[in-house]
Amino acid sequence: MSPLPRRALHLALVHHPVVDRGGEVVTTAITNMDLHDLSRSARAYGAEALWIVHPIDAQRELAERIRSHWVGGSGRDRIPSRAVALERMRIVPALDDVYAELGGRDGIEVWTTAAQARGGAITTYDDARARLAEPGSPVVLLFGTGWGLAPSVLETADVRIEPIAGDPEAAYNHLSVRAAAAITLDRLRGR
Repeated sequence: MSPLPRRALHLALVHHPVVDRGGEVVTTAITNMDLHDLSRSARAYGAEALWIVHPIDAQRELAERIRSHWVGGSGRDRIPSRAVALERMRIVPALDDVYAELGGRDGIEVWTTAAQARGGAITTYDDARARLAEPGSPVVLLFGTGWGLAPSVLETADVRIEPIAGDPEAAYNHLSVRAAAAITLDRLRGR
């Protein structure tokens, strides 16, 4: 008897709607480093795709130029492993486009980490890991840029994973989205 397949995992790097340090809803800029590092993490931990969500045409075009250079341009010849990672990157204007590409919002589960999810039910990493290993609906794990996902996005999440907490004596907890994604993926799919 063959084992049942685990859930498909998709990552989404959201640039809007996110909040700034004052809590205002804003749109953040795409950064080259985020595209590379999150694509590599997505590939290393078996995510089906990394969705880059940005409403501004020029920013999506920038992301597409970066992807094209590494997937089909001279970057592929120089560093083939980068091409393998960036092949998983998809670029869309809004989260609804991600959901539509995956068959609609009703057929997927939306997960997020709970750094700003105050007052809602929180799922531990152990429970989330077990849930992700079972057959079921595809999961889209959202990561916010800036100072995190806007409340309107957090409210739509089906699962809110407990926040990442560093050393309590450090009294500092503002990781880059690249670091937070890598830690989260390792806890969910690492050995």
